[in-house]
Order: sequence, then structure tokens, then C-alpha cells
Amino acid sequence: MNWLHAIILGIVEGVTEFLPVSSTGHLNIVEKLLGYDIDSRGMTAFTAVIQVGAIIAAIVYFLGDIVRIVRAWFRGLASSEGRRDPDYTLGWGIILGSIPVAVIGLAFRGWIEGPLRSMWVIAIALIVWSAAMWAADRIAAHQVDPKQMGDVSVRDALVIGGFQALAPLFPGVSRSGATISAGLMLGYDRVTATRLSFFMGIPALVAAGGLEAVTSASDISATVGWGPTVIATVVSFVVAYASIAWLLRFVSKNSFTSFIVYRVILGLVIIGLVTGGVVGA
Repeated sequence: MNWLHAIILGIVEGVTEFLPVSSTGHLNIVEKLLGYDIDSRGMTAFTAVIQVGAIIAAIVYFLGDIVRIVRAWFRGLASSEGRRDPDYTLGWGIILGSIPVAVIGLAFRGWIEGPLRSMWVIAIALIVWSAAMWAADRIAAHQVDPKQMGDVSVRDALVIGGFQALAPLFPGVSRSGATISAGLMLGYDRVTATRLSFFMGIPALVAAGGLEAVTSASDISATVGWGPTVIATVVSFVVAYASIAWLLRFVSKNSFTSFIVYRVILGLVIIGLVTGGVVGA
């Protein structure tokens, strides 16, 4: 991989990782257009590893919140008074809510890295899940007294974590799209649902990227190369940090309608590109 392609893919990852539009779907599409084999072990590992740059951006952006939650969790382990802190419950929710995606990711790794990495799957998932996002957004629009971050329960976190597990199975659903939709359906406001999506994604994506970096180091070395991989990861970090700040401002004043419309259009474009022979399925 040349450095220009690495920069392009780093930008795509950084922009789309936290938007409810499927970063994996976008990366696969752009990788296809650039002439890469998205089914190869090297490209699969590259796609997972550069996500770490975006996740580090989330960690840096939310560092104050993360430190507060971690402290509350440890205080709760040590005292009954600490267990009354909502952040203690949130800490358990993030931990337990991360389990479903880890189980699914390991159990179906062969499918995720093989047959499910298809342009048809991405296109259909983009369009179908848009209906779920639309329904969730309508629920949010009619909430009179939406839940806030202090209302997060372990049960809600497990539900959101279960939705998060759909993302690796069906590229195109979007991890953030799934978790935000779940949060909205559970009665949280848009900003809280979006922040929960960030918190729930950090452990899962760090683990996924770290696993690929360790187990597929030789595949990356033999195909993409570690130089371009590092460049793409750094670029994704910088772009993702700006994307996070923009998204939180956007959802505080707007619905998710524009993302839903974009997803449907993109899904139809992919179908057109595949049926027209511009890109392979």
C-alpha cells in the first residue's frame, strides 16, 4: 500500500468510525475502489488495526469521564456508599455490555472475516438498519422526559451491548448506529445515547484492534506493510477527534434523519456499482 492510499483510508476511518454510517462498510468500499482485496488477511487486519487510532481519539476526548467512571467503579467495589454512585453502575454496564460483542466476534470470526465481508451484505445492512434507526429516532423525538447518563442501568447496558454485537456480523449495520439506536429505543436522549455508544465501543474496538495487531502482524507485514498501517492509524486518530466533537454538537440540535437518508442512498449506490460491474461483490 502506498502512503497516499494509507492517508485516504485513515481519513475514511476517522470520519466514519463514530458516525452511524458503518466505518467498516465505507473502508471496504474505498478499499475495493482502490483495487485491494478486502477478503485478504492483510486487509482485514489493516481495517481492524487502524480503528485503534479512532478509539484512542475517543479515549483522549473522554478521558475526564473515563477517569471518573473508573474511580467510581473502584470506590464501589470497596464500599456500599460508593455503590450508590451512578458512575459505579455505569462502569459495570460498560464492562458487562462489552461481553456480547466479544463473544460474537470470537465465535464467528471466520464468517466475519470471510463470507460476510460482501458488498451485498453491506448494501442491504445499510438500507435495512436505516429503518431501525428511523424508528428509534422517532421514539426519541416523542420522549417527554428522556433518560440521562445517571439513569444508565446494567440491564440497559446489556441491551445496548447486544445490539453492538450485530455490527461485526453485518458490516453496514454500523456499531455506532446499532448502539445509538438501542439507546434511543430505551428512552435516552440523543446526546446521552451517542455518548453511551462511545463508552461501549472503547473496550470492544481496542480489544479487536489489539487482537488483530498481535495475531496478524505477519499478514500486515507481508501485504499492506506496517508503515502505511501506522500512517493510516495516526490520520484516523486526528480526524476522529474532530469527528467526535462535531457529532456531539450535531446531535444536541438535530435528529439522525440526515444519516438515515445518507445510508439509504449509499446502499443503493453500492447495489448499482456491484450490478454494473464497477466493483466486485
